[in-house]
Amino acid sequence: MTTDCLFCKIAAGTVPGHILHEDEAIVAFLDINPIRDGHAQIVPRVHHAYFDELPPELASRILHLGQRLAVVLKRLYGVRRVAFCFTGGDVPHAHAHLVPMHMPTDITSRRYIVEEKLTFRATPRVPDATLAETALRLRRELALT
Repeated sequence: MTTDCLFCKIAAGTVPGHILHEDEAIVAFLDINPIRDGHAQIVPRVHHAYFDELPPELASRILHLGQRLAVVLKRLYGVRRVAFCFTGGDVPHAHAHLVPMHMPTDITSRRYIVEEKLTFRATPRVPDATLAETALRLRRELALT
């Protein structure tokens, strides 16, 4: 664990998180500033700054859980696809985002956006009670997969 890493602290249980899944190697939890309801993150318990530093077997575990969780997110949120991506742009601890895709712009790329100037706002912080309810629903469904 890196003592100043937020995701290490969540994985260790020293900072609270709305946990969806945890085992000896990985932890999945809800994003507190979600792009869409159900936006989850999967992190390894051992600190690796970026996804390309992950041992292949650990990356595989993250991907496998992502596939299971995507099935649940599709069912609960009525979407056809779930984005799965390692971004590495905010917290330097390897982490995968899963986002139920309601719109093509839920995960954006400058390469397919026509407008020259785009503006963005920070996503709102979701209240803990709402996150707790969402996490409970997702954990129940994940247990069935």
